Amino acid sequence: MSNALLLGRFIPGTSIIHRLDPRVKLLTTLYLILIIFLADNWQTNLLLYGFVLIGVLCARLSLRFFLGGLRPMLWLIIFTVAMQLLFTHGGTVYWQWGWLIISQTGLQNGLYVFLRFVFIVFVSTLLTLTTAPLALADAVASLLRPLRWFHFPVDEVALMLALALRFVPNLMDETSQLMAAQRSRGVEFGEGNVFQQMQALIPLLIPQLVTSFRRADELGTAMEARGYSGTANRTKFRIQQFHGRDGAFVLILLILTGLLILMR
Repeated sequence: MSNALLLGRFIPGTSIIHRLDPRVKLLTTLYLILIIFLADNWQTNLLLYGFVLIGVLCARLSLRFFLGGLRPMLWLIIFTVAMQLLFTHGGTVYWQWGWLIISQTGLQNGLYVFLRFVFIVFVSTLLTLTTAPLALADAVASLLRPLRWFHFPVDEVALMLALALRFVPNLMDETSQLMAAQRSRGVEFGEGNVFQQMQALIPLLIPQLVTSFRRADELGTAMEARGYSGTANRTKFRIQQFHGRDGAFVLILLILTGLLILMR
């Protein structure tokens, strides 16, 4: 499995994490991303990372998938940490060159930003790898269902999300194969000036655009032939239900939140 992009990649399993309600997992992911800002010392960060590590072990997944998920975000993480490191002043000054200063507060904030980024990537990766794309799309549609009273196109949004989760990984895999084929012909990506790099990308973009339009046309024809209508009162093959294990997981999450507040 390529780790370049984990969006839409699902590893089937029978673990307790796999069997949780997708709606619970989706809301838990969003909730954990919010409460990461409660972690303002090493004890609270250790508690949150311990919680995620237990989730990874319960899901029976390899840590290499989570480390691979950091690759697309690596430069953003480095840039954000560098901004915090160089432009946040306070406490003991360790290094200074003109208006660039590395201080105790800058190091502390940079470390917290790094830990928060890594935590968000790990939590999102755990959600993606343990939840089937269609189940995730159904969970979004179920959570957005009250918006139907305001004529919000819930079914159309769920359909677009399901299609994106289904086809984006395939497009990324095909892009990797095209890049490997171009490299075998002597093309160097990331070398030269901006115009040379853009010129090297043209042999990748054109085939991918053609493939995307062809797939969209074939998918539209297939859906039309089957009489698909997003506004129809459609039934679900797999009904999402709240079980006792979901309630126990929510209780653990509330206990985690209480511990975070007490340890701040």
